[in-house]
Amino acid sequence: MIKNKIDYKLINLAILMLIIFLIYKTGSLWLGILGTIFKISFPFIVGFVIAYALYPFVDFLQRHKVPKFLAIFIIITIVLALMSVIIFGIIPMIFGQLPNLFNGIISFIKEMSIKLDIDFEPIQNSLATSFNDIIIAVGKYVSNGAINIISVSISYMTTALISFAATLYFLSDMKAIRTSIKKHLRRKSKKLYQYVALLDDDMKNYLTGFTRIILISLVEYTLAYTFIGHPYALILGFLAMLANLIPYFGGVVTNTIAAVTSFVISPKLFIRTVITFIILSTIDGYVINPLVYGKTNKVHPLIVIMSVFVGSALFGIIGILISLPLAIICITTYKYFKDDINDKIEDIKVERKNN
Repeated sequence: MIKNKIDYKLINLAILMLIIFLIYKTGSLWLGILGTIFKISFPFIVGFVIAYALYPFVDFLQRHKVPKFLAIFIIITIVLALMSVIIFGIIPMIFGQLPNLFNGIISFIKEMSIKLDIDFEPIQNSLATSFNDIIIAVGKYVSNGAINIISVSISYMTTALISFAATLYFLSDMKAIRTSIKKHLRRKSKKLYQYVALLDDDMKNYLTGFTRIILISLVEYTLAYTFIGHPYALILGFLAMLANLIPYFGGVVTNTIAAVTSFVISPKLFIRTVITFIILSTIDGYVINPLVYGKTNKVHPLIVIMSVFVGSALFGIIGILISLPLAIICITTYKYFKDDINDKIEDIKVERKNN
């Protein structure tokens, strides 16, 4: 006897397919709405991210008996001072040295072409064109800076001001925000609370360690290359700081530029440069990084390289910048839920055997 009963799984599947179809047909409308929501919330997202990154330093000062208002003032002042030094001091000096740096790289390619008897002219011409375009673009930006600030950058300035205000608000209330989130998670699920707490701890270690590393790299490489007499010490220090945004690859690019430019100047400087970046790489790998990061956030180099590749392929430069934090999140998530995943796999295997 055939029983008449409703197949709810089939109905749910049909409803799901209908929803997907409607979303697809009205995709432009939803994308427009989501784009508007993101545009409105973007300054607040940026403000929260910055506040989350700066909170460990504020918390450190508060634990050393510094009042909250004064701790926030100190951290914000230091950040603004560093940004001012970079924008108004370091960047103009770097732009002034760019033509000489580019000429040094092109001269190196010419010398290699002659010594090795290999035609590098297409590469040389391509680099010369790219370098000229960069210099022209920089020149236009500097010469038209006032016009750009008044006309083009008003929206960016507004976003920056809103983000700054949001940063101050979130930073002052970050402890209360974190406490309320913890209470909510405890009520919902103890396991979820433990997972978020572990994730928060790993990200805090990464952000505080990363901030220290980029500042150390800027000072360390600038002083080291200045000591050996490299004419582009400031650029190399700035590149070494930025190189931390692109794990492994960034350091290779910085050291390659240092070696290439020194080779053109003199053999002695080239030897000193090679010795310097070998020493610096050793110190970074075996002294500074272990001291700053400790035993946390140790990610296998292969995973880092794969993360950078996938991030660049999917989201370009933004993907490269967020590749390592996302890799840390994925690794932490897997480690925490590894036992649950293995138990689920075993249950599936047992179920298949029984069937």
